[in-house]
Amino acid sequence: MSALTGAADLAGIAGSVPASAAGAVEILATRHAYVAFALLLCIGLYMMIANKNLVKKIIGLNLFQTAIFLLFIASAYVEGGSIPIVPTGGPEGGLYVSPLPHVLVLTAIVVGVSLTAVALALCIRIYDEYGTLRTDTLRELLRDEGSIPSRRSAGASGTDGATAADAAPETDGATAAPGAGGETDD
Repeated sequence: MSALTGAADLAGIAGSVPASAAGAVEILATRHAYVAFALLLCIGLYMMIANKNLVKKIIGLNLFQTAIFLLFIASAYVEGGSIPIVPTGGPEGGLYVSPLPHVLVLTAIVVGVSLTAVALALCIRIYDEYGTLRTDTLRELLRDEGSIPSRRSAGASGTDGATAADAAPETDGATAAPGAGGETDD
């Protein structure tokens, strides 16, 4: 008996899918700011993660920030709300819009513009120094100059307790004097 009522419930749910889809379309049509927020957020996040170019990562960061600004402004909307200035002797009741989200977004825009300026200035310096803005190429260049450790296999990484100094190649017996700058007299 319970299997029969469960099947009837499933049939009722399956029959109401088109009605709920129409409701979802109606909600999306009336909440287009939230759809734009979700799209901008996803595109910006994807650009920051997937792109190898630093300038494209900065553009993705700006899209991500813009999505957050849009969310704050869209959530602050009050239908039928008025500006929060009450004249003297006027009615104190009523529906008012909070100015706080707008102030926060204005401050965030200033911070976002300055962050973008600093990031682009860093990109200029990186390009002048290394001649590229691709992160994978930059990693290789930094590994070659020794700024970041190189990738080694697990067997060669010294997991047996040996340090990098123990794995240094041996010389022909001549050692450098302390403070000699690595030069030896032959």
